[in-house]
Amino acid sequence: MDEQRLRQLYDAFNSRDIETALAAMTDDVDWPNAWEGGRVHGREGVRSYWTRQWAELDSWVEPVRVTARSDGRVAVDVRQGARDRVGAVVGVSRVLHVYELRDDLVARMDVEEPTAPN
Repeated sequence: MDEQRLRQLYDAFNSRDIETALAAMTDDVDWPNAWEGGRVHGREGVRSYWTRQWAELDSWVEPVRVTARSDGRVAVDVRQGARDRVGAVVGVSRVLHVYELRDDLVARMDVEEPTAPN
């Protein structure tokens, strides 16, 4: 999956275009539930998780930098944030989204803390 397609995944999430976002994932995708804890599995698991999240939070993600790792995974430095239903900022942070791909689709995503610049 090239950088442009990953950025399109983020655009789809931000615009709540769930069908486009899910189409970039394998049927058995393994996805972190960073909001409630744990992990969700499969496209329907991600759909359910995001639907619950979006009902409570207006969350957004902005990819800052995309880096290929030597093990074949792709790391995306992300600025993310959320507002509650009345518009108050709940938080803004930086994280790394690390993708494992299969057949050019997202098979797994993990969230890591960004490393400090040298």
